[in-house]
Amino acid sequence: MIEFYRGVWVVAYRDLLRFLRDRSRIAASVIFPLLFLAIFGAGFTNVVGTMTGGVDLIQFMYPGLIAMAIVTGALSAGISVVTDREEGFLREILVAPLSRTGIVIGKAAGAAGVGVVQMAMLLIIAPLVGITLDGIALVRLVPIALVLSFGVSGLGILLSSFIRSQQGVQMLIQLLVFPLVFLAGVFFPVDSVPMWMEVLSKTNPVTYGVDAIRQVLLGSETTAAGLGVTVFGHTMTVGQEVMIVGGLGVLLLSAAVWRFVRSE
Repeated sequence: MIEFYRGVWVVAYRDLLRFLRDRSRIAASVIFPLLFLAIFGAGFTNVVGTMTGGVDLIQFMYPGLIAMAIVTGALSAGISVVTDREEGFLREILVAPLSRTGIVIGKAAGAAGVGVVQMAMLLIIAPLVGITLDGIALVRLVPIALVLSFGVSGLGILLSSFIRSQQGVQMLIQLLVFPLVFLAGVFFPVDSVPMWMEVLSKTNPVTYGVDAIRQVLLGSETTAAGLGVTVFGHTMTVGQEVMIVGGLGVLLLSAAVWRFVRSE
């Protein structure tokens, strides 16, 4: 048991420290969502605005862009695994008395820590987009960010066990990010799109993470405007959405652990 916790701590602390020391990565993780907010918010207000039930488009997009930053950071756990493999660090910790399961969970924990930091940086601009934050909202957002990060990081780590080059993993993650984000209801309500897109959106677990963050930040405005995610006529609650994302996260992390133990 000590080996497990030691593996989690060593790997998670290293990945979080690597992120905090990389100023260019920190800047990119904040600027990228803000560019989407500025470009899409300014350009699509008249087009998409009628779909958001009277809620300002920028306020509607803002929670989704926080989720996008979390998802992007979580998927980078796969890149981190490949980087450690190429640098020889992964070989060193594998021969050390550390649990391999702990190493995988540590990668996910590091990604979750990065996700919370990225969320905190983006929450600073909440007053600028007209969203008022209180202590209760912040307390509710942290577990949502952690669950979403853990779940998506499992996918990144699982992919890294099949692909051995940084370029290959980066390319695949880039291909995954945009469908996951665009079908998650970041830029439009998922109940107001064509049926085929609605089905894809509601089978996308990130959709429920986006909606959970939106419900916490916008509160009753989401329900009043009919912007929540409905499944078989039932409007999903924050708790139910966190359970969906968490359940998928457990499956992905379990698959990542199994594959990692077999392949490394």
